Amino acid sequence: MDKREKLGYLEGSVSIVLNILLFILKYWAGIVSGSIALIADAWHTLSDSVSSLILIAGVKLSSRKPDKRHTFGHGRWEQISAIFIGVLLAFIAFEFLKESIEKIFSGESANFGLIAIVVTITSVLVKEGLAQFAFRLWRITGNHALKADGWHHRTDALSSLLVLVGILLKDLLWWMDSALGILISIMIFYTVYEIIKDSIDKLMGESPDEGLISEIKKIISATSEVHLIPHHFHIHNYGKHSELTFHVKMGGDINIRTGHDIATKIEKSIKQQLGIESTIHIEPI
Repeated sequence: MDKREKLGYLEGSVSIVLNILLFILKYWAGIVSGSIALIADAWHTLSDSVSSLILIAGVKLSSRKPDKRHTFGHGRWEQISAIFIGVLLAFIAFEFLKESIEKIFSGESANFGLIAIVVTITSVLVKEGLAQFAFRLWRITGNHALKADGWHHRTDALSSLLVLVGILLKDLLWWMDSALGILISIMIFYTVYEIIKDSIDKLMGESPDEGLISEIKKIISATSEVHLIPHHFHIHNYGKHSELTFHVKMGGDINIRTGHDIATKIEKSIKQQLGIESTIHIEPI
């Protein structure tokens, strides 16, 4: 098991344990106070445990070695896992939105107490801590499922913060609890959009950013004594590794063997310096 897998399992395991404990506390506080926002927030927290299970499954599947059917490996399970998490969040957001609207029309209000305040503050602190933990591991590993899980934690922290605001304003605005339930739902829908968009972009293939292209051009200049014109860059993300393809124009008087040797040397340099597998298509100027 490599470092990427270990950190994915660590984040998922810590998240599951803490989220189950927070769910029990928030659900109990929501029942006692009659708050739809707090109960919705509790289910949002429990959904984090489900998303962490999906994350662990994604890490396990993406770590499988390449085979005859999947010659580039199974790294894209990370993006697929992130999409699963996004769909789960969308379902939860829809349920919260529906319940909050129903509560406004029924004229119900919540009866918060000290227990609800303490539980909500605890939730904000714990969930933001988990978000920071997941984001840090994402920056270390580049695993986008960790980033998705981090945003899941953060939206839960923000929704708990909104519930806290509702508790403080409950005496002024009876409908605040339901309004916050709607606001939390909208916030979760936006998070779903960001998670799924990012994952689909990775699956569909992206253009390399200008910083990476600049690095590649520097490697080409330092590696080859022949004048080359690189262009038409494409990169494909496979979780643990990336595949880069691009074209290189060189003098038409260079024979096939020499051109092949130049391309191979550049490919090896890119692999050594950037850790990216590359394939070069040679064209005459």
